[in-house]
Amino acid sequence: MSAAAIIDTHLQAGQFYGDVAQRQRRQGLVLTTLNHQAARKIPAHSHALAFFCLLLDGDYREQCSRRIIEYQPFTLVFHPPGLHHRDEIGPRGGRFFSVEAEHCWLETLHDYSRALDPTPDVHGGEVLWLAMRLYQEHLLADAGSSLTIESLAAEMLAAALRARVPEEKHAPAWLGRVVDYIHAEFDRKLTLDMLSQEAGVHPVHLSRVYRKFYREPLGERVHRLRVLAACRQLRDPEASLAEVGTAAGFADQSHFTRVFKAITGTTPGAFRAAIRA
Repeated sequence: MSAAAIIDTHLQAGQFYGDVAQRQRRQGLVLTTLNHQAARKIPAHSHALAFFCLLLDGDYREQCSRRIIEYQPFTLVFHPPGLHHRDEIGPRGGRFFSVEAEHCWLETLHDYSRALDPTPDVHGGEVLWLAMRLYQEHLLADAGSSLTIESLAAEMLAAALRARVPEEKHAPAWLGRVVDYIHAEFDRKLTLDMLSQEAGVHPVHLSRVYRKFYREPLGERVHRLRVLAACRQLRDPEASLAEVGTAAGFADQSHFTRVFKAITGTTPGAFRAAIRA
């Protein structure tokens, strides 16, 4: 969005200086890639939503009060809502990935946090690699990636607040209920909100605890269960690939093929040919 189109320095969801290349909204999240083609100084402003800003390429400097953050490519910074800052795009321009979280994601996290401060990650910590995985999912924009996107975003928030969110030393009883629910309903459209209601805990806390005890994001288990169900159905020569993917819970053929190949190393068609041979 051009500066002339912005009439208030308090920017709303999805509103940024720069040219938006791609945007999608998922369950209270706004994912945006945007570009600045040339050097420019951006006036002081704030954002209504908390967000992560990842510099993918270019030069960028951000000033928050008296603090100056010098971005290098693959620097990630978390911004609490309402933080006033002014920015400067360097001579090479800049390409950014932003993850905004609506207030529902943060409203109960105030119980855990003393302050939501800008947290730069310039050394390749956990939250950066979560952001890079989320960026890849964003580029693909698959209709069936909602749970993966939500769980990765929740883990990013948990990682940014890891010093303040209480740790679970033993797997809580609600975690077993969530796993049972996933095993029973994996072929339905699942959301992080549905699973957190089943657990009775905040979505961010659910994602963090699940990762701790199972060493994977929630979406990965769902994907593996769907692929296993598809493998079993592929033994039936009468079932079309589209029917198999739909029955296993995939949103469409492209999502089915991508996830199946990522897990098995081959496409559904090649897998079927191999087991028939």
